[in-house]
Amino acid sequence: MNTESLSPALKKTNKGHELDSLFKPRSIAIIGASSKDLSIGNVIIKNLVHYNFTGKIYPINPKEPEIRGIKAYPTIFDVPDDIDLAHVIIPSKFVPQIIEDCGKKGIKSVIINSAGFSEMGEEGMALQEAFLAKAKEYGVRIFGPNCQGIINADPEFNAYCDFTFTFPKPGAVSIVALSGGVGAFIMQSLFDLDIGMRLYASNGNACDVSISEVVKYYGEDEGTKAIILYTEGFREPKDFIEAANLVAKKKPILAMKSGRTEAGAKAAASHTGSLAGVDISTELIFEKTGILSFSNEEDLCQAAMAFSTQPIPKGNRVGIITNTGGPAVIAADELVSSGLQIPALSDKALQLLRAGLLPEASVGNPIDVVATGSGAHFRIALDVLMDEETIDSIFVNFVTAPFTDTDEVARQIVEVSKRQRKPIICNFMTNLSMERFRVTAQLLKDGGVPCYSFPTTAAKAMGALYKFHKIQTRNIGEAKKFSVIDKVKAEKIIAAYSSSSDEGRFLPSPFVYDLLTAYGIPVADWRLAANTNDAVKAAEEIGFPVVIKAEASDLVHKSDLGGVAINIKTAAEVKIAVEAMKEKFVKGELKFFIQKFMPGGKELIIGVSGKPDLGHLIMFGMGGIYVEVLKDVVFKLAPVTELEATEMLASIKSAKLLDGVRGQKGIHKASVIEIIQRISQLVCDFPQIKEMDLNPLMAFENKTIVVDARIKI
Repeated sequence: MNTESLSPALKKTNKGHELDSLFKPRSIAIIGASSKDLSIGNVIIKNLVHYNFTGKIYPINPKEPEIRGIKAYPTIFDVPDDIDLAHVIIPSKFVPQIIEDCGKKGIKSVIINSAGFSEMGEEGMALQEAFLAKAKEYGVRIFGPNCQGIINADPEFNAYCDFTFTFPKPGAVSIVALSGGVGAFIMQSLFDLDIGMRLYASNGNACDVSISEVVKYYGEDEGTKAIILYTEGFREPKDFIEAANLVAKKKPILAMKSGRTEAGAKAAASHTGSLAGVDISTELIFEKTGILSFSNEEDLCQAAMAFSTQPIPKGNRVGIITNTGGPAVIAADELVSSGLQIPALSDKALQLLRAGLLPEASVGNPIDVVATGSGAHFRIALDVLMDEETIDSIFVNFVTAPFTDTDEVARQIVEVSKRQRKPIICNFMTNLSMERFRVTAQLLKDGGVPCYSFPTTAAKAMGALYKFHKIQTRNIGEAKKFSVIDKVKAEKIIAAYSSSSDEGRFLPSPFVYDLLTAYGIPVADWRLAANTNDAVKAAEEIGFPVVIKAEASDLVHKSDLGGVAINIKTAAEVKIAVEAMKEKFVKGELKFFIQKFMPGGKELIIGVSGKPDLGHLIMFGMGGIYVEVLKDVVFKLAPVTELEATEMLASIKSAKLLDGVRGQKGIHKASVIEIIQRISQLVCDFPQIKEMDLNPLMAFENKTIVVDARIKI
C-alpha cells in the first residue's frame, strides 16, 4: 500500500501494527490498582483473571503488597519486566507525570480510564494537552481518556482490558463504539444472541487513538469478518473516510449513529442548510464509503450474526425452503421489500425435486417439503438450490415438528452451510423449553447457521447481506472535471468578495450569476439596473416577459418580502414594479435585477451546504415553494460523480414527475445531471463557498436554466 496519500494519523498503523501493544498485550500494568472490590482498579484485574488473560499482570499501588493474590509494585519502574500496555486509573491531575513515566519505562500504549479532561472544560483540556505532549515526546499511544478500554477475545490473548461485565466467547465480529454504554449494550446483545466477538474498543474522548485507526486496524485483522461501529459523529471525518474506504472494500462495516431526532441545522439561511439536518453528514459518509447503516441496534446485531458466519451472495436471487406455509409468505414479503427476488426454478431443478421429495411437497420457489419432511428431504432441496445457477442465497423456514428427526434436519443444514458456497439464513421456529429442541438449536448454532425466531428478522438479515453485495460491486466512477470553465474569472470573483467587509454574507446577484456562468452553468439572461430608466432598457434588451428582483445586500428571501415581480410584459409594468420596490425598500444601495422570465418548466432545486473538515453536501430535489412544503430532497457528498448525480434524480419521491405524467412532458435529465456535476466541481475548487441555493432551476424537455440563485462565502 502506498501510505504517502494517507493522513499522518492513518500512516501510524502501517508501522508493523503499532496498535498491537494495545490490542495484543503480553503484559499489562494497572496504575491505580486497588484492593477495594468495587473500584475500577480492582474490577479490571478481576476481569483479566476471570477471562484467563494469557500474559502477565502488574498491579501498581504504593501501599499494597498484593491485589487479588497478584504481587503489586509501588511504581512501574519497580516492575522487573517490559510492559506492553498500562491502565491509568488515578486522579486527572497526576496523569501527565504518569504518562511521562510510562514513556521512560518503554510502555507503548496506555488506556486512560480516568475522567476529568476535555469533557470537563478548560482546566481538564489543559491537563489533556499536557499528557498528550508527554505521550508524543516518548512515542506513547493514548486510548481514551474517560473510556472503558479494549477486549481481545482471541484465546491466544484473552485480554479483558475493560471494566464491563460481559464475557464474550471467541468469534469474528469486532466492535468499536464512541459511547461505552452503547458499546457494552451491543456486546451484551451479541452475547445474548450467542454470537462470538473478536475485538472490542470504546475510546471515550478519543484524544489520540481514533475510531478511524481502530477501524483500519480491524480491517487488517484476519480474524475479524465483520465490524460494528457506533458513533455520535466524527471529529476528523476525512481521516475516517480514508480508513473506511480501505476497509469497507474488504469486509462489512455495520454502523449506527445517534442524534437522529434534532430538528435540523442551526442558523441556516439557505434551504439546503436547513434541510441538511445534523444526521445527514454521517449518513452520507457511510454511503460514500460503502458502510451499511442501521437505524436501530436490534437490526444491526441481528445482521452481524449473518455476516459473522455466511459468505456474501453474488446477487439478489433467493431460494426458499420451508416446512410450513405462512412464515414463508411473511419472509417473501420482507425479502422483496429489501430488493431481493424469488425466481422460478429451472426444469432440471423441478425434476430433481419431484423425484426426491414427498408427493405432497410443493416444488417451486418456495419449496415446501411439508411438515413431515425429513433431513434427507431438506438435503435434497438444499443441494438443488446450491446447484441452481439462478439462486444466490437460501432462506430456510424450519419449524421443529414433533414427528420428525429435527436433529437430522439441523445436521443436514449445517453440513451444506459449512461448504460456504452460498449464504444460508434460517428462520428457526421451535419451543426451547423442550430439551429435545434445545439440542437441535445448539446443533445449528455450533454449525455456524444464523438462526432467527421471526421470518421478518431473518429476511432483514438476508437483505443486509445483499445490500453489502451491492456496495461491493457498485462502481460510482470518478467525478468529471469539466475543461470548458473559466476558473481564473471565478477566482477573481471569490477573491474580490472574500476581501470585502461583507464576507460571510450572501454574494450580490451579479457575482452569483457571473460565478455560475464561469463554470458553464446555464442561467437566465439578466441585467443589473440602478434606476427605473435602466430597468426599462434592460428589460427591452432581454425581451419581455421579465422578472424584476430588488437587489440589496441584506435581502435574502426576496419573494417573501415583496421584492420580486414576475411576468412583467411591458415597459409600463417595469416602471410600476420598480417604483413600488423603491417605496417599499428605502435603501441607498437598492438596485434592480432584471431577468428573463421562463415559465412552463419543472421547478427544481440544487443546493450546497459546506461542512467543516468534511467538504460539501450537494442537494437535489423539487424546487420553488415545494422544497419547504414537501422537503423532497436527497443529498450526496462532494465530489459527485455522474452515476451519483443520476441516482439523485431517481431517488426523490417525486422522481416520476421528472419523466412526465398525464400528458406532461418530461425534463431533460442530462442537463440537470451535468449541472449537479459542475456545481460539485465548483465547490471542490472553491471550498470557501459555504452555502448555495439554485432555486428554482427551470427544467424543460430540452434544457435546464437557473433562474434564481444565492451563494454565501
